[in-house]
Amino acid sequence: MRLNGGVAMHLIDELERRLAEGPGIFRAQLLREDLARLRKLDELARTAADGEAYRRAGRRLGWTTLDARTQELGDALDRLLESVRTAALDPAAGDQGPVMLAAWQEMTQRRLATMVGCLSTPPPKPEE
Repeated sequence: MRLNGGVAMHLIDELERRLAEGPGIFRAQLLREDLARLRKLDELARTAADGEAYRRAGRRLGWTTLDARTQELGDALDRLLESVRTAALDPAAGDQGPVMLAAWQEMTQRRLATMVGCLSTPPPKPEE
């Protein structure tokens, strides 16, 4: 992981590699949006006044449409935010790349389930 280029560089490099593979139009757009969010998060990690300000701002980067359902990403997003901040503030904490990637994958799975869930018709609730 390259600290000079940003603490989330390992994850950013991975997403740029996926984008270069030429995914479909929809997937490519999501990757571009995610890359922009990660770059903003990386900058926030290095410049936020304190941990709480960082978390609040980091949760409002458009992870879901208008951040209306971002709270549903829960601890996976929290782990991503924490790993980026740890890498920014404490380089001696070790390589946060694997932690970031694992948190990213879990958060992305939750986010996609949330997105797909809001597009589908919910099954009727069982009558009691």
